[in-house]
Amino acid sequence: MIRVIRNALFSWVIVTCLIIFESTWIYARHGLGGFADFMQEGPFTNVPLTLASAAITWLLAGFLLILLFKNKITKNTLIGWIGFFVIAISYLNILRERVRYGDIAYYTEAAFNILKGQPLPDTYLYPPLWATLLSFLTPFGENGILLIAWVANLLSLFLFYFLLRRILEHYQFKPQFAALIATIFILVNMPILRTLMYVQVNFHVINLIFLGILLYKDRPFLSALTMALAVHLKASPALLILAFLLEFNWKWLAYFAINILLITAFTVANNGFNPYFDFINNFLLLNAPRSLSLRDNSFDSVIGMTLSYFRASPSIVRILVYLAKGTTALIAIILSLKAKTYYPEKENGSRIFNSIVPLFIAMTIFSPLIWEHHGIFITLPFLLLIKKLESPAEWMLFGISYLFVFLIPTFDYFPWSYERLLGLLILLALSWITAKRNDSHYFYTFNNWSESLVVSERST
Repeated sequence: MIRVIRNALFSWVIVTCLIIFESTWIYARHGLGGFADFMQEGPFTNVPLTLASAAITWLLAGFLLILLFKNKITKNTLIGWIGFFVIAISYLNILRERVRYGDIAYYTEAAFNILKGQPLPDTYLYPPLWATLLSFLTPFGENGILLIAWVANLLSLFLFYFLLRRILEHYQFKPQFAALIATIFILVNMPILRTLMYVQVNFHVINLIFLGILLYKDRPFLSALTMALAVHLKASPALLILAFLLEFNWKWLAYFAINILLITAFTVANNGFNPYFDFINNFLLLNAPRSLSLRDNSFDSVIGMTLSYFRASPSIVRILVYLAKGTTALIAIILSLKAKTYYPEKENGSRIFNSIVPLFIAMTIFSPLIWEHHGIFITLPFLLLIKKLESPAEWMLFGISYLFVFLIPTFDYFPWSYERLLGLLILLALSWITAKRNDSHYFYTFNNWSESLVVSERST
């Protein structure tokens, strides 16, 4: 077996060297224009992204051979690695077919505006850090920014898989069960697909949040740094800091404040304060009367669109929106105080690890916009419900929420496309019902059963 793997790896290296040699020869002899004689642009094909998809898949094949050659795929890691390669190669093939991309156009416009000292466009609704970072890529042009951001998103997907497994293990999922759950959840997941297709920033944000949680006990400074970066990429994670305030860990909070200021100083040093003023102005405009989208599942859109059929005044709409947001956010915050059973109370940091779970729901529901790809931010509270559910009715509601938020394709049809908000509210209700409940016998059963999936040494 080792000889076969070694020969396959040797062949992979030879072919890789031939590809590099051919590409180098074409560029040296004919420049970039010379590649046109060796490539064909198929219908609706983005050549750089197509080649990136093929190249990354080829590199993953070599990575797999190296893992096999070094005997890194063992009986304990087999399921985890299977999940990773299935997810990675599946999404590489799906994304190769994508031609038009959405939000990356807003990011690119913001990057060029920042470079020129112009105001951020009103379509850019984030703190200016991301636009600042992308401004360093403007010499590569719009297509270059797209390619780099596209590859970065794929790498973030790969990292998300490993971090999701690790954070589930952190919450007492056994390794095999965590790998199975992460694989199934990521493999068929509309918010993840939309995040990738729009080249959204969500993966970078959720990965930073997960790192902030995982590093909290042993690396508080790095934990605070990753959380500060998440807040600077997308403002809504600031609500998660409430969990750290409950712990009264002043050292961590000081680290967080220092990192927030340092990142702000980096942005200001490059572009001044105006981008922050532009961000605040764009955010405030979201609360002004605006055109509504059936794809936006915020209370703003749901209540505003519904009452528009009855010609209700904007003031009544705003009152009802604030009432709905305030009520649901308050419920989620109360949940953060009640939640004590996601993570063992006897363990260090248990208060943070328990209270932060419902706050993911709060940061999502309280947002002035809830696009379909925002479902990625409720990954943790959703999957941790698996530990708590007991009755068939609870499992049925869980399945309905899963269907509404993660499985139904994006569509626009009043009022049915607002089903994603209903899915979020079901999640909030189930979290309330199970807040003080210990792990269910179903979780113990499946968690222990997953260990039987370990391949025996004799069979390998």
